[in-house]
Amino acid sequence: MFSDLIIIAIILAAASGLPGLCLPRRTVWGQRIAAAMMSSSSILGLVGASLVLGVGQSRVLSFPWPAMGNSIIGIDGLSAFFLVPIFFMGGLGSIYGIGYWPQLRHPRTGRKLQLFWGLLTAGMMLLVISKHAIAFLLGWEVMALSAFFLVATEDHKAQCRQASWIYIIATHIGTLTLFALFVLWRWATGSYDLKPVAGDVIGIGVLNVLFFLSLIAFGLKAGVMPFHFWLPGAHASAPSHVSAMLSGIVLKMGIYGLVRFLSLLPDPPSMWGGLILLLGAISGLLGVVFAIGQHDLKRLLAYHSVENIGIILMGLGLAMLGRSAGQPEWIVLGMAGCLLHTWNHSIFKSLLFLSAGSGVHSVRTRHIDSLGGLAKTMPWTAAMFVIGAVAICGLPPLNGFVSELFVYLGLLGTMKSDGVMGSAVVIVVPVLAMIGALAVACFVKVFGAVFLGTPRTLAATCAHESPMTMRVPMIVLAASCAIIGLAPVLLIPILDNVIAGWMIEPNSSIMSIGSVAPLKMISFIWAALIIVVLLLAAVVKLRNRVVSRVGTWDCGYAYSTSRIQYTASSFAQIIVTMFRWVLRPRMHLPHIEGLFPKPAQMSSHVDDLILDRTITPASDKFAKWFGWFHRFQQGITQQYVLYILITVILMMSTMIPFREFIARLFAR
Repeated sequence: MFSDLIIIAIILAAASGLPGLCLPRRTVWGQRIAAAMMSSSSILGLVGASLVLGVGQSRVLSFPWPAMGNSIIGIDGLSAFFLVPIFFMGGLGSIYGIGYWPQLRHPRTGRKLQLFWGLLTAGMMLLVISKHAIAFLLGWEVMALSAFFLVATEDHKAQCRQASWIYIIATHIGTLTLFALFVLWRWATGSYDLKPVAGDVIGIGVLNVLFFLSLIAFGLKAGVMPFHFWLPGAHASAPSHVSAMLSGIVLKMGIYGLVRFLSLLPDPPSMWGGLILLLGAISGLLGVVFAIGQHDLKRLLAYHSVENIGIILMGLGLAMLGRSAGQPEWIVLGMAGCLLHTWNHSIFKSLLFLSAGSGVHSVRTRHIDSLGGLAKTMPWTAAMFVIGAVAICGLPPLNGFVSELFVYLGLLGTMKSDGVMGSAVVIVVPVLAMIGALAVACFVKVFGAVFLGTPRTLAATCAHESPMTMRVPMIVLAASCAIIGLAPVLLIPILDNVIAGWMIEPNSSIMSIGSVAPLKMISFIWAALIIVVLLLAAVVKLRNRVVSRVGTWDCGYAYSTSRIQYTASSFAQIIVTMFRWVLRPRMHLPHIEGLFPKPAQMSSHVDDLILDRTITPASDKFAKWFGWFHRFQQGITQQYVLYILITVILMMSTMIPFREFIARLFAR
């Protein structure tokens, strides 16, 4: 039954945008039908995935496709685990889009967005349940192309076009790497089926090549540093609910691919886990550091995606080290942190992007220093952003704390081991702590500059709360953050089933996550803490019914303006200066002269480490070096016909037996 529900959900999602193509552009019914079909798809899919996770069963579906071995898709615990956020955000995002991107206001792009939203969701669903390389690539390509058109929704803007093209180039580099990966897999195993192989089937050299190909292909999709160069621009340029889907869900397809493929490879050397752990630490630290230096609200959130992908990789690296060392506790804690943080990040990062989109929808700007005071006019949005910020910083009592706690416990456990492994992990623990501290500083800066203080522009002064269709998805996501954080014990059987299915060693002993992490104690402490806070709030309210209001200290100024409050740039200046060696901020100082100078302002900009400082300069030099080649490409048809003729002659000349001709000539 569960497989039928999931297949129906995939079909509904893929077809959700088709009715809108048959209806006029200036009508609301196409978007409403698409949202209804996506919501139905989400409900059916969540029920089906919950049944799989609850009973811990798997099923392989057979189709009459002999070229692919008939059995091309299957649903197991790992597939169902990654299906849950896809279904969850697919439905909530379509509802959010009714208020954020209404068809009547966007008649040119509305139908395109709905069509590719459904195809993106269906492509990811197909990818997750694929048991054959061809089916996997089909879902991968549907996902990649749909995301490209969604990023380019506002294709009349040069910034969106540039971001979409950078994205499609990056994702197809990953696709080409996947082709090489699956060709080598077919050569090594004799099949395109994605099934675990025994330890004596593939040599260690081929295993290493398979690992590095998978790391590159899936790392590009996940946005792992330094493969993240496409991510900030794409997430910032897309509509906000598309940004939420890209950051919260699409990135996780790279994590799914890596987790799934590593489960197929036997006997992993410790180098694999160590490299993944190192990449996770680098991505986490540099991601949050570059986020602090941003002034674009959505671009800042995009860099926090790189940070959280790093935390997920740290959990996966710990689990791989556990497999190499034969330590079940490391495996359980590492995979629990990896998997649960995948869920958690999909929830709180989607919440943050939807909250940011609510502010952008009202004020029409993403520039942090042009906002301010939105908490007064948009209290619901401010409250939702606070919940998402607390969760992403890993603070109790929300969900981000639980998954990061698993990673902390696992890393601290490895410190007891002797040798190089324990010494290497010692370095990672303070890095994870530093990531959390910097994340807190970054979101204090964001919330203070965007929601507190006084408005800095007229548009911020005129801000208004978003409609109910935008608030309901945010409330559902915020409630999910609270439920997972307050009652993580509910997830014990789900995580146990998925982790047991990921382990392919027949003699491995799998312990329960509840036996190595104090989840019941966490739930008890948070419940007691909430009760105490509520009692204290009630006592304070009863004693101080009359609240006196006084003016804020204004440094002696007679009239307070928004210019004397902290900006995002000034708040983060100390941290940016501390990491100046990697951020390299470009300062634009004003030129002030005369007794009565004209109004001036200072601005700063932080370029991306890979795209702006490495890829773009290298491509410019490459274009300069090969500029002479443009003389052969001038748009003249006769020249192209000549090129084709020369190519055909050269190809035909390869068929001439020159060696035999020369041998006979010398024989005479």
